[in-house]
Amino acid sequence: MRTIRYVLVALAAGLVGLAGHPAKAANVKVTPLGLVKGEFCKFDRAMIFEDPNGTRILYDAGRTVAGAKDPRLGKIDVVLVSHMHGDHAGDKHQPQPNAGTCGEPTLSVTAAPNTNTVNIALAKNATIVTGSEMRKFFGAKLKALGGDEKKSQLARFGSARAFGGVKITTVPAVHSNGVNPAFIGGELGKLLKAAGLAGYAGPPTGYVLTFSNGLVVYLSGDTGITAEQDSVVRRHYKATLAVMNIGDVFTTGPTEAAFVINDLVKPNSVIVSHANEVATEGGKVVAGTKTDAFITAVKVPVHLPLSERTMEFDGGGICVAGC
Repeated sequence: MRTIRYVLVALAAGLVGLAGHPAKAANVKVTPLGLVKGEFCKFDRAMIFEDPNGTRILYDAGRTVAGAKDPRLGKIDVVLVSHMHGDHAGDKHQPQPNAGTCGEPTLSVTAAPNTNTVNIALAKNATIVTGSEMRKFFGAKLKALGGDEKKSQLARFGSARAFGGVKITTVPAVHSNGVNPAFIGGELGKLLKAAGLAGYAGPPTGYVLTFSNGLVVYLSGDTGITAEQDSVVRRHYKATLAVMNIGDVFTTGPTEAAFVINDLVKPNSVIVSHANEVATEGGKVVAGTKTDAFITAVKVPVHLPLSERTMEFDGGGICVAGC
């Protein structure tokens, strides 16, 4: 009887101890917004990251988000832009979700000179966050359209800004960042186009996001291999989930991207991005593609950004749902 009493006391103490600790934080939701539902297509870059507290961040709206009225968007608090190229800032876009096919997308709506980014941020009253001189470019666009130029904010490399409980910092990316003359418009835009030149908006950026559940995400943008992927992204910020571009020629190729993941960043898992190909059919990887090569070469779990399929990640960068 005495033994049973001791066991009951111990169990009761354990339950009190559990009650005294808050429940484990929920997961971060990641929803790709691509060209075709359930597929990973050529121009797919856009993703929404939703913190457990409800803060929603849109990354590189590009050409696949069907403008500010895209029903897949919902509430957007922050819009991130890695650089000014049309497939990221958004020079044009599909008229509605799933217009066209993975191989032959319908991109019939022109977003220049405003950019898809600015149109979305203005409609959603969201803050555009960038690095370098991109802040002033987007601020001027917002002001010209009747918005608040202060809704374009800077996150400079080496510092951090908090938005809705999510900490955002920029990290170096090796790529170009010319502003298409179509985004500039007017006589200056015409002169630049005639000369084959682009405007200057500072260097491109990658991002590191730290969410309220402890998850640290590296967004590569269109970078090539950099030393900071080891020294800053891995050693300092300790990213556990990476979104990695693999498109080749214009960005890191699949072999180089695999080196970044395996030897430099070393996250617990990775979401493949920017493949510049029809990577899937029926939601399955097409054999012989760059995406296939990357998955084969990487040592950690690789998750496909199938459009409109929400994935959930715990604080350690492990996918616990939707993958």
